[in-house]
Amino acid sequence: MRTSFRIIITLAAALVIAGCSAGSRKGVRAVLQTTEGDIEISLSDLTPLHRDNFIKLAESGFYDGVTFHRVIKNFMIQTGDGSTRKDTSLINDDYTIPAEINDSLFHRRGVVAAARTGDDVNPERNSSGTQFYIVQGKVYNDEELAATIQRIEYNRRQFLYNKALLDLRKEAEQAGKEMSEDEIQQSAIIKAYDAMEKAGTYVMPEHHRTAYKTVGGTPFLDGAYTVFGEVLEGMEVVDAIAGTATDLTDRPVQDIRIVKVKIIK
Repeated sequence: MRTSFRIIITLAAALVIAGCSAGSRKGVRAVLQTTEGDIEISLSDLTPLHRDNFIKLAESGFYDGVTFHRVIKNFMIQTGDGSTRKDTSLINDDYTIPAEINDSLFHRRGVVAAARTGDDVNPERNSSGTQFYIVQGKVYNDEELAATIQRIEYNRRQFLYNKALLDLRKEAEQAGKEMSEDEIQQSAIIKAYDAMEKAGTYVMPEHHRTAYKTVGGTPFLDGAYTVFGEVLEGMEVVDAIAGTATDLTDRPVQDIRIVKVKIIK
């Protein structure tokens, strides 16, 4: 798949984050040995498909030598594209993993999540088999969070509309029924609206809001991408990579690579 897709300041925030992380801290750990230093992460038991896939890839040596090919400061650092390896013999990244989106695993600073293609071509939000990103993010204020919630609502509407389009096209094909694109689109709008009414308005959980206002993250990605781990040690390395010079495609000017990934069970 080639499509590319700061610190706790109150005790309350610390307790919130510890609670949110409980699911992932029980999981397997992995050390990403990079050319900038080590990043230790834990893999969540709440996302077993992603956890086991990551372990398989790491133990096979797939990640040895891949670059951080997409880096955006105050957002995230992305890696896992097999075509960025010097040795391309282990490239086998043309597959996806079913989404395991869990509301308790949200995009606060330091989480590890799976990259994927967009909703328009991937309405099921299946994850890339190999590519993942680590959130650096930024700290948000109330006004920014309010705008983010509107963005999340818009993304939900678009997701439901795209899913309805796909479902209706499949249903028409299976039934041998001819429908014009205009008919399908109008039906999809109604179906998406009904789904939004049933789901209700999105409300950001208070502990998410507290984390984004103290530690930071990328809240606009919540509910759309599978978070499957978190950084335990080495956020200074993530920050260093995120701060590196990049070209117009967000690729670091000087290659930054994963040397090896060590799994600790």
